Amino acid sequence: MRVLVSGGAGYIGSHTVLKLVEAGHDVVVVDDFANSKPTVMNRLEGLTGQHIPLHAIDLTDRDKTEHLFAEERFDAVIHFAGFKAVGESVAKPLEYYENNLDSTISLVRAMRWHGVGTLVFSSSATVYGDHAPVPYQEDYTPLEAASPYGRTKVMNEHILSDVARAGDGMRVGLLRYFNPVGAHPSGRIGEDPQGIPNNLMPFIAQVAVGRRDRLVVFGDDYPTADGTCERDYIHVDDLAAGHVAAVEKVATLEEPVRAWNLGTGEGTSVLQMLHAFEKAVGHELPHEIGPRRPGDLPAYWADPTRAHAELGWRAEKTIEDMCADTWRWQSENPQGYPDA
Repeated sequence: MRVLVSGGAGYIGSHTVLKLVEAGHDVVVVDDFANSKPTVMNRLEGLTGQHIPLHAIDLTDRDKTEHLFAEERFDAVIHFAGFKAVGESVAKPLEYYENNLDSTISLVRAMRWHGVGTLVFSSSATVYGDHAPVPYQEDYTPLEAASPYGRTKVMNEHILSDVARAGDGMRVGLLRYFNPVGAHPSGRIGEDPQGIPNNLMPFIAQVAVGRRDRLVVFGDDYPTADGTCERDYIHVDDLAAGHVAAVEKVATLEEPVRAWNLGTGEGTSVLQMLHAFEKAVGHELPHEIGPRRPGDLPAYWADPTRAHAELGWRAEKTIEDMCADTWRWQSENPQGYPDA
């Protein structure tokens, strides 16, 4: 297939581009570099040995999006593009709603006009809200979220589901996943968050490489094995493989919409992750226990049974793999990607 990957220069998008090329698909990337750097494209071409066409446009621009689909032919779209920082979304809700919803509407409008009927949407486990039973299962309702970022995922799922069910032949896969971590084994591409990392693994990595003084663990009195929060961490390579499996499956679906969880099916605590990273680095890392962070749930993880049964996919890489690959990426790129 010829696959358009929106946000293809981002963290998960770039790894998915590699997996698509490895699987024999032709890939085109659209990315305005709001959350990524052009250097990523050079590295992707170095890893694949292929030229990867790039359109540096903002998908909220309907005219430019329409022109893209008028000029290019696509069989399918994987949609990653969007703002993604939970804390920032609370401070800038209007910007998040406008960008994340308008880009999806613009993209789907162009798909419909040009007869592209296969879409995989990069959603999130945040759509399960704070009240779903653990492990999370795809049929749980009602979907809800605690942040503007999360609510854009819920809204986008509703928009895409309604469009697909309107009966014009569109097929949509919704991929809900949890905490992507790790990096490509080459160390050439990985996670490069802007500013202070919001997530655990890149923060630990920046402590290990000397960019941060210490890790603050938010609470050690939760009802978990060691008192720290447990999350379903998934290696970004496994996650990328799940997107490839989904885009290959969606066009054959009898029903217009299908959701799949991508996860390991088990939780890993903050301290377990820290100690695994210390093993990868070869020494202890400075950390301290701080107060709980408002809104943090004690533990949650996915039930990935449906993805295994229907996509033939399962997470294969271990916490040790995640830490070793992250450390290789961070130690070889201590300041992340260069600007040029």
